[in-house]
Amino acid sequence: MELTVGTVLDGKVKSITNFGAFISLPENKTGLVHISEVANTYVSDIRQHLTENQEVKVMVIGAEGGKVNLSIKRLEAKPQREARPAPRQEGASPRPQRAPTPPPAPKTADQLFEEKLKQFMSESDNKISSIRQYSDHRTRSRRR
Repeated sequence: MELTVGTVLDGKVKSITNFGAFISLPENKTGLVHISEVANTYVSDIRQHLTENQEVKVMVIGAEGGKVNLSIKRLEAKPQREARPAPRQEGASPRPQRAPTPPPAPKTADQLFEEKLKQFMSESDNKISSIRQYSDHRTRSRRR
């Protein structure tokens, strides 16, 4: 039997690892269900969803180089998303408007001075560090 993508098979959980479960397939073949393909929800521990020797229905999602990739979640019904609000119809009442945010209060002289001082210190530190790098490079490259 040729395993093609999309084929649905019955299998049995052979062994469970932290990253997935190995499934025994017909004709003595084995495939892997990765932990991300077990359920439509986040799976932190695969052992909460599968047990060894459990019969499962799987779908082939890949078969390359002797490796068979399987999925259980693709056979499950997808969970319904929460309904989004319907788009506005003509003639419908408008959405309530948010109150505009007031402009920021004018800065005091002390705040302006502090900002200028921070900017000056930052520029000064940058200049000094570049001068030090240049001078360190010059002293290391001199011949002794």
